[in-house]
Amino acid sequence: METTQTIEVLDVTLLEPRLKHPTIFEWFDARKGGEAFIIYNDHDPKPLYYQLLGERGNTFQWEYLEQGPEVWEVKISKLTQQEGETVGELVAKDFRKAQVFKKYGIDFCCGGKKSVKQVCEEKGVDQQALERELEVTSAAESRETDFGSWELPFLADYIVNMHHKYVREAIPALYEYTTKIARVHGKRHPELLEVAKHFVNVANELEAHMPKEERVLFPFIKQLDEAKKQGIKLDKPAFGSIQNPINMMEMEHEAAGDELVAIRELTDNYTLPADACATYTIAFKKLQEFEEDLHRHIHLENNILFPKALELEKEVLK
Repeated sequence: METTQTIEVLDVTLLEPRLKHPTIFEWFDARKGGEAFIIYNDHDPKPLYYQLLGERGNTFQWEYLEQGPEVWEVKISKLTQQEGETVGELVAKDFRKAQVFKKYGIDFCCGGKKSVKQVCEEKGVDQQALERELEVTSAAESRETDFGSWELPFLADYIVNMHHKYVREAIPALYEYTTKIARVHGKRHPELLEVAKHFVNVANELEAHMPKEERVLFPFIKQLDEAKKQGIKLDKPAFGSIQNPINMMEMEHEAAGDELVAIRELTDNYTLPADACATYTIAFKKLQEFEEDLHRHIHLENNILFPKALELEKEVLK
């Protein structure tokens, strides 16, 4: 076996396809907290990240050492046992905390399975200062909706009727705005050409994503809920476990989120230039609104609906 600075390297390209993920899991399980290993691959192993997260939870740190185009190296570190809730769990209990995490550039939806300690280390944030601000939000009177107490079928319907509906209504107007400002202002502000491309990407991603939830995942969650109420056990579905479609949905959430991160960076946090016209102003305002809605949308799924559905499946499947 090779070693890089005393860290063992697993060359995944040498393994049969059927043995790749099982072998990586064996390597991970053999490590103690604080230990790490590196996987070497010829393509991005991001699907492994979601499988590891789904089956082992928030017990590891994933760090890209090299990202293509021919070689990918990822350092996988096994975390020591840490006290405290994850970022997603904190926001699930009190959505006001999302504003604190946003202030520090911390992802509470797609990255919500990480602990506060972990995200502070990754972002170089003063953990004590962050926790003080979180405590202030806890002390204030809250009128936030307690989504965590809702029945899962009702929460799924809420997501469809509020957030999916909003996305479908917002996309055509935003496509028109981003295309127009790229055409009119693109010579003076070439970043708008990239903004328009990124918005097309996120629109395409979400338009393909939402029907999968509405036709497959959400109906199965409702089926699980009904089975529990009736006290019956269900056979395993064709996709094996609900963890599999959830992994796919979370990957797609992250892809959409990455496109919006790129837009925010290109626009310097939606800062308007001096020559911004009315359409320019509206486009930036609507893009920011779209991003904020998507954050809450993904939070409700990743941090509340999906974890509860996974627990429900354990109770109901034969």
